[in-house]
Parts: sequence; structure tokens; C-alpha cells
Amino acid sequence: MKFSAKIYKIGINPYVLLPSVILKCLFIEAGKKKGNIPVKLIINEQLFIQNLVKYSGKWRLYLNTPMRKIAGKDVGDIIEINIEFDPSERITPMHPKLETALQKNTKAQQAFYQLSTSRQKEILRYINFLKTEESVDRNVKRAIGFLTGTEKFVGRDNL
Repeated sequence: MKFSAKIYKIGINPYVLLPSVILKCLFIEAGKKKGNIPVKLIINEQLFIQNLVKYSGKWRLYLNTPMRKIAGKDVGDIIEINIEFDPSERITPMHPKLETALQKNTKAQQAFYQLSTSRQKEILRYINFLKTEESVDRNVKRAIGFLTGTEKFVGRDNL
């Protein structure tokens, strides 16, 4: 489904609002009207994976910097987007060092699996995107401290 929309900004986040007819189709395809809706976007023949989210009463499609650069568009501009529901399962892998640390600490492992799925993903993504082994080692240790209640991690107080 193709649409054009003006790029708005809420806080620091650029986004577009989808036409209601497209929203209705995505709700039907996703089988839901709550929670994030996974979508695929094509902007200037480039594929992007994103989530459609409801925030402050409106369904928003946030456009990150690479998306806007590909389109050559920014806040206030009109952008053309092809969008479709993405039924593929999205799995965030666990970094091997975190997996090993959790296996060695059953208290941390139990705490991790009691977290909400979104909080688990937050921790996994944070560690997966670190660039150096030293950063990974340091942050795996901090994550274990967070899970056992002795440290802050990713800006959150200990459990």
C-alpha cells in the first residue's frame, strides 16, 4: 500500500501518520489494534523494517535518520512510503557472553526471564549493539548486577 504523508516531529522523533484506510488494512492483516504492529517499508526502493506504534492517542510510523536520508526528506516535507504488514517473527538474539553469564548465575537468569518481553529485548539490543569486546564484557557484568539487584543498567534502577 502506497501513501504520501507529511513528516511531523514529537519530542526528538520524526514520524508520519498513516491514512485511516491503510491503518484499517494493517489492523486486519495483523489481527489486532493494540500493541506494536510490525511492518515493512519501502522508501526510494530501499527496504526497512519498522513498527507502527500508538502513542499519545495516534498511530505513528517513526522515521529514523537512514529512512529520511534515503528519501532526502526531513520534518515538514512530504514523503512517499510503501507499507505492508510484516508477519515474520522478529527475534533478538542473546549475545553469547550474556548467555554464559546467565547460565552461571541462576538468580540473574530467573530475574531475566521474569522481565517483560520488551525489557528483555531492551537488554539484548543494548548489549548486541556494543562495538568493542571490552564494552560487552563491562555491560554484561552490569546487566547481571542489575538482574541481581545490585546495579543500575540502561538508565534503570536495580530490580
